[in-house]
Amino acid sequence: MILNSVHLKNFRSHSNTKLNFSDELNYIIGGNGQGKTSILEAVYYLCTTKSNNSKSDSEAVRFNHEDFEISGSFKDLTEDTVRIFYSLSENKKYYFQNGKQITRSADIIGKFPVVILTPADHSITQGTPGDRRKFVDSVMSQASGTYLKILLDYNKTLRHRSSLLNRIIEQKRKETMDELDAWTTKLISAGIELIKHRIKFVEEFNNFVKDSYRVIMGENEIPQIFYSFLDEYSGLDIESGFRNLVTKKREEELRRASNLIGPHRDDFIFEINNMNLRNFGSQGQHKTFQTALRFAQFFYLKDRTGKAPLFLLDDVFGELDTNRSSKISEYLKDVGQAFITLTDFTNFSFLNKSNHDSVIKLNNGDVVYA
Repeated sequence: MILNSVHLKNFRSHSNTKLNFSDELNYIIGGNGQGKTSILEAVYYLCTTKSNNSKSDSEAVRFNHEDFEISGSFKDLTEDTVRIFYSLSENKKYYFQNGKQITRSADIIGKFPVVILTPADHSITQGTPGDRRKFVDSVMSQASGTYLKILLDYNKTLRHRSSLLNRIIEQKRKETMDELDAWTTKLISAGIELIKHRIKFVEEFNNFVKDSYRVIMGENEIPQIFYSFLDEYSGLDIESGFRNLVTKKREEELRRASNLIGPHRDDFIFEINNMNLRNFGSQGQHKTFQTALRFAQFFYLKDRTGKAPLFLLDDVFGELDTNRSSKISEYLKDVGQAFITLTDFTNFSFLNKSNHDSVIKLNNGDVVYA
């Protein structure tokens, strides 16, 4: 899959920016505040309907303006035009594919696969279990519409059950207790499916991570991902273990009005040479693991969807030593189209740039192709 062009209107610092891209590597260069990262964010919007670094669409509207617009042209077996319009006054976002409005994000997720590597990825290996679940769910949701549907159903069930637990504290009626049993059954059913999909995913994804890590670091370090699910798991089959734990925690859930058992509380453990990365890894190992995860995501999605995802790298090379940076630069040639932000080329002589790559310089709203 190739992104031919994007057009940004009143998006972040961009008043009216049009960009055409190479089918291979696109280096986007500019000083701080020139809008490099915003271009990658706009591409992510086109692929997923949402921002990768902001919870509110309103934050992306250019100062003193009332809306923003992003449009782009994709080329694969067919050509697709995508347009996103957000109105601040309505606080509403509109997504159009080939002129037709799409109202459900689930209909877009995975259609234009995308991978983004940013400094914020430190949270994947160093942050909370929720950060790691978010990473895994994002990969799996782009690869499988079935998983995305199960995940959305499960999250909906969590919200309903949480609301019910709060009502039970206030009302303590038999009818609400019966309703709780029904939502618990639904929670277990959807939760089991999520767990089974995640187990299979980790088994498959580990091979992609090991391959990517080997390209960057050679054979000296062996990465591994483990899925830690159902705390205090009894060793029974998944369904029996799940039911036993929910029964065991029932009174505590009622007391705390919280969903305490399920895959929304699971974790993914990252190791290098059988050592827990989060506890014992160096900063270099963390950054290498994060990078390997994103390359693994790229090749996993390409394998599962049959499409080469867009690969976005935001200010990545500044945090890596020259050797690792050089390996990653060479590895990008196996990717195809990628978008890389840099402050300048001065300190990046290691980059493996070809004549087919594009260099786009941003300066006070002007775009120059070098």
